[in-house]
Amino acid sequence: MMAAENRSPVAEEKTSRSQSEVAHRRLKYASLAVLVVQNASLILSIRYVRTLPGDRFFTTSAVVMAEILKVLTCVVIILLQKRLNVKDTLYFLVDSIVFQYKDTLKLAVPSLIYTLQNNLQYIAISNLPAATFQVTYQLKILTTALFSVTMLRKTLSRVQWISLLLLFAGVAVVQVEQEGKKKEEASSSVEGSSQNYTVGLLAVVVSCLSSGFAGVYFEKILKGSSASVWMRNVQLGVFGTALGMLGLWWNDGSAVAEHGFLFGYTGAVWCVIFNQAFGGLLVAVVVKYADNILKGFATSFSIVVSTVVSVYLFGFHVDLLFTAGAGLVIGAVYMYSLPKAAAASSSPSAASLSSSASLASPRTNEGVEMEAFLPKAQGGAASPPPAVLITD
Repeated sequence: MMAAENRSPVAEEKTSRSQSEVAHRRLKYASLAVLVVQNASLILSIRYVRTLPGDRFFTTSAVVMAEILKVLTCVVIILLQKRLNVKDTLYFLVDSIVFQYKDTLKLAVPSLIYTLQNNLQYIAISNLPAATFQVTYQLKILTTALFSVTMLRKTLSRVQWISLLLLFAGVAVVQVEQEGKKKEEASSSVEGSSQNYTVGLLAVVVSCLSSGFAGVYFEKILKGSSASVWMRNVQLGVFGTALGMLGLWWNDGSAVAEHGFLFGYTGAVWCVIFNQAFGGLLVAVVVKYADNILKGFATSFSIVVSTVVSVYLFGFHVDLLFTAGAGLVIGAVYMYSLPKAAAASSSPSAASLSSSASLASPRTNEGVEMEAFLPKAQGGAASPPPAVLITD
């Protein structure tokens, strides 16, 4: 009897541990689903609304609206954390944004870059097939890695360097395939004349460069910061809204004055804006349950989802060359997200090349707070994810 009583605490502990592992596993799979849906849906939805007939909404106004919604959402979350005490919330916001202005000003540069990146993503997706954009946009991994090596003195394993070469090769193959397809479409006039592949490609390349620099710069200036993820998003959003309004006035000022800020907005457009504003925040919440391998797998799977949906929704044609290029990119993303311990086991000499943590996500080393600013994106992300950007 006593033996049974002595075993019961052990049995209870094992049961509790088993239940915890099951719950954690479910959270990981839920995180995977959220990351895949966020990465794929934002790109597909932007492509969809930009190819619809009728009045075109101003992308600059959509960027501003997403920033405003993101700031309001973060303020509400801070208010809830302050137990709905409006006075304490206002004091906290004023203290964090105004009185600690030096800390706030640190975010001006990344906010400027993220605002530029958000506008460039609209331009790129408006001129490129969704699947092509999704594949090409993975160049942000390459740019982030290079900026991390040069600015933060981080080191990469041999497997990661190989994966970056495969990534570049895969994107190059896709571009060769798309160049041939562009010539065919030019001769047969299949595509609408409003789409310019060269403009879209330049936009996505500049977006990848800006994403890599902003992510590494952000990590560099915010190491050791104690501010909450929600406060950081408010600070970024304040700059993002101001800079977005400046971009709107510069690019579409006269047209907005004539037609209105919400010109061309439909239910689908609002869905895109809500996805931009809230999708990244949702990813920031769930990303702590996803390790680097899971995030890499989510990115790879989202490429497959975007390609399959593009075939049915936009009539995208997948040929052998695109499949080969996309396959190289998917494999490279997965290889790059492998922890260095795993990479060292597959390549014994890899351990001598690096002693730092994996760079699968530009801001993984900073935990959840860094992930909260990933593009997005939208990706995310990564968007950190993800991607998709939260300013995403």
